[in-house]
Order: sequence, then structure tokens, then C-alpha cells
Amino acid sequence: MNEKQRLESQQIRQGNSPDVKSETNENLNRLKKLSSDELISKYFQTTYEPPNLKKARSRRKKDVDIHYDFDIPLEMKAAGKGKKFLIRTYGCQMNEHDTEVMAGILTNMGYESTDDTNEADIILLNTCAIRENAENKVFGEIGHLKPLKLEKPDLILGVCGCMSQEESVVNRILKKHPFVDLIFGTHNIHRLPTLINEAMFGKEMVVEVWSKEGDIIENLPKVRNGKIKAWVNIMYGCDKFCTYCIVPYTRGKERSRRPEDIIQEVRHLAAQGYKEITLLGQNVNAYGKDLDIDYGLGDLMDEIHKIDIPRVRFTTSHPRDFDDRLIEVLAQGGNLLDHIHLPVQSGSSDILRVMARRYTREDYLKLVRKIREAMPNATLTTDIIVGFPNETDEQFEETMSLVEEVGFESAYTFIYSPREGTPAAKWEDNIPMQVKKARLQRLNALVNKQSAEAMKKYEGQIVKVLVEGESKKDPEVLSGYTERNKLVNFKGPKSIIGEIVEVKITNTKTWTLDGELVESVVEVN
Repeated sequence: MNEKQRLESQQIRQGNSPDVKSETNENLNRLKKLSSDELISKYFQTTYEPPNLKKARSRRKKDVDIHYDFDIPLEMKAAGKGKKFLIRTYGCQMNEHDTEVMAGILTNMGYESTDDTNEADIILLNTCAIRENAENKVFGEIGHLKPLKLEKPDLILGVCGCMSQEESVVNRILKKHPFVDLIFGTHNIHRLPTLINEAMFGKEMVVEVWSKEGDIIENLPKVRNGKIKAWVNIMYGCDKFCTYCIVPYTRGKERSRRPEDIIQEVRHLAAQGYKEITLLGQNVNAYGKDLDIDYGLGDLMDEIHKIDIPRVRFTTSHPRDFDDRLIEVLAQGGNLLDHIHLPVQSGSSDILRVMARRYTREDYLKLVRKIREAMPNATLTTDIIVGFPNETDEQFEETMSLVEEVGFESAYTFIYSPREGTPAAKWEDNIPMQVKKARLQRLNALVNKQSAEAMKKYEGQIVKVLVEGESKKDPEVLSGYTERNKLVNFKGPKSIIGEIVEVKITNTKTWTLDGELVESVVEVN
């Protein structure tokens, strides 16, 4: 950070006080002699230890502390009275769940939620580090918020989430965006009241990013998005270290919640009338491997199977950890849905090896056959990366043939995006962009074709739809999802929002279904 940037930052925080400039000039010569690290230490309230990738990769099994004693400090319990907050969320379901927790904490501090940046007293950007495009969006938003911060010096502007766990991102904010008030990471969301207190009453940027692993905080408040579907986090972090992925560095090692705490949360949601829950984890089917008991995701879902909640999903799976016990439990059906998201990333064993996915094409297809034998009607969806370094035309064709063989009904497809700090980022990105785009276009055409064919089979069928609300395109139309995660649009009374109803499919499209409401509401109790 240069002196001009520090001056600008102080002017914002101190309401453009005329005394700032003279103080700055007096200390300019001394400041020029300080190193970048010394500047950061002097002018920012920091608990910031840059993530150490070598240490991260050499993790050892370590006990994780579980805390049940979260409380908001007395001096902050009414800090938000008469004030409003806004959280913008980027990225995965885990980030959405983190936003629910932050919203819960802020609400318990007296703040009210708003969608209007001009009304907000606190704006938090909950960020994603998976792809470069996501980071660019966040930095663009930071730039857009600068005039508002100049206009409202008391506005607290914070950046949190996965991007905050990256050393390069934090340093970029420190040096180029000094008007940001608060930076914190993924492991210390429970510290939000204290961090806001420091941002309110301190003159410097507050930075608290822990490269150490986080603990598990059990009784955090949440403001859930709606009363129909809920996320339930069952574990944190990932130990797989795929060569392209930043998640093990930003989210830390795998840490599982205790089964009894998860089951209690699910029962509570069922009692509140929620119709669907999704069990969350960066590598959800590695659940329980770090616990001191012989207990995995299959065992957990077997217990949740007995709870009176209509629909249970889970995401995101790693094929290497998808075991026979989980397949056996899912095959029971009932509230355990057979829509399975199973990221393959590539159909080439050679590419999978350099991705460090730890399975081969043949392993993946064998797993698919096991799932199909146990659940013949299961819907499989996936994630695929094209244009990974050194991917040949032949290797890409292997991906295309695997997509056809499995018959994925949907896929999230991406052009490879190097993430700084990952092993793959050091390799030559030697595939021309036009080749990557051509491959993605061909892959998407195949996925679209398979999706349309799968949808066509629903024509004339009656399906059960969990009605989530009005269609985004037409308020006169309702929309919701089937058990196999197909979006259905149909006309009906607003009174059935939140219910599971029967809909007869009258028209099919590539990604959605149109239908007519069957008069009787499906019993869900």
C-alpha cells in the first residue's frame, strides 16, 4: 500500500478530516522506509497468517474442538439496532449456508436485512475462489462500492469467504482497496460480532484470516432462506488435494460434525415443517472418516431415513468415497432421493491421474454400474472440466464417450481455470482458448441432447413437485422441483407454495418441464 492509498483510506474512515494530510506529510519519509509487511502490521489490525501450502499438504490427524458455547458479546447484542445489513453471496451451497449463519449472527445483534446497498450499514461480500471469473466479479463489486463508501464513511464494507483465505487476494485488497474495512476467512465466522466491533471503533482495516484449521461451532444462529428447503452442514473441508482445486487450502482439512448434533438439527427442521434438506460437505461422502467411531455417511443417512421429513439430498460427492454401504442405504428409497451428483471431471484415466482424482475411468464406470443395479431409475449429474493442461483431442473424446455411456441428465461444465497456489497453476496452460471453447461447445451440445431426451420421458407422467414459489419469468406460474431435481412450471393457487403436489407433465424442454396441477395435494405426513 502506498502513502496516497493510506491517506485515501484514512480520509474515508475519519470523514475527510483536514488534520489527516498534515499528519501524513510529517510521517511520509519514515513510512517510505518500511517494508510491505511492516506497513501491513502498522496500519491494520491483523490476525493474518498467510496460508502455507506445504503445511496444508502435510496435514496430520488432529483432534478438532467442538464448541457449544457461542454467544454474542454483551456490548454487541444491540449494536445493530436501527441498522441494516446486506450480504452478497458468490459460489457454492457451502457459501450460501455460511451466509445464513452470518445473517443469523447479525440479526441477533439487532440488524435487519436489506437488498438495497444505499440502506445498508454493513455490506459483506461472501466470496468464492473456485474460478477466476468468480474472483473478477468480486473485485468488480468492490470497485462499484467505493463511491458508496466515500459517501458513507461509517458504512462497514467486508470481504469474507474463500477468497479471503488466499494470500494473494488479501494482499491485493490491502494494497489496492484500502477503503475495505474488514477481511475475515472461512474458519472464524463465529468471530463476526467481535470483528464488527473492531471495525466500528478502530481506525484501521481489520484483517483476521486463520491458516490454521477451524474448530466446529455448534450453536450458531441461522436465518435460513425460506421455510421449505434447508441446508444442513455435516462436515467442513477437504483432504483430496486435486491438483486444480483451491478448496483444501481455503476450507481446511476434513472435519465432521458429531452424528447426534446433525440428527438433532434435522429433527428440529422436520418439526418446523421443512420439506427438504440437503446434507452439505465439500466432500460429503468422506463424512465420518475423521471421527473416533466407525460411522460414515451411509450410517448417518440410515438414521435420517427414519425422520419424518419428505426429502433428503446430499452434495457434493467424490467418487473415491462413494462406498457400498451408502449405495445400500440409498436404495431403501423413501425420503432418500436417488438424484446423485457425482463429479467425474474427465473421462480420461490419464487426465484423472494428473488431476490427482485417485480413480480411473474404469473405477468410475464400475461405481455407476453399482448405483444403477441398486437404483435402476437413479438420475446422475456431474461436473466436467475441459482444456486441462496437456489434454489431447483423444483424451477429450474419452470424456465425450463417458458422458454418453453414463447418460448424465445434466452437467456443470467448465473451461479449466488456473488457481494460484495449486500445483496445476504452475504447469503450462498449453491449449489454445479457441480449442477449449470448441470442446466446451461440443460437450454442452451432447449434455443438452441427453437432458432433452431424459426430459422427453416425463411427457404424460404425473410427478411429485415441491412447490417453491412463483416462476422467475411469470408470477402467474408456480415452479418447483421433482424428486429427481427436474424443474416444473405450472399454474396453481399460491396457497400450495411449500407443499408437495402432483403435476401432470404436458410439455418437455431441454432443462424444464411444463405441467398441469392434479387437484389433490400429496400427503407428506
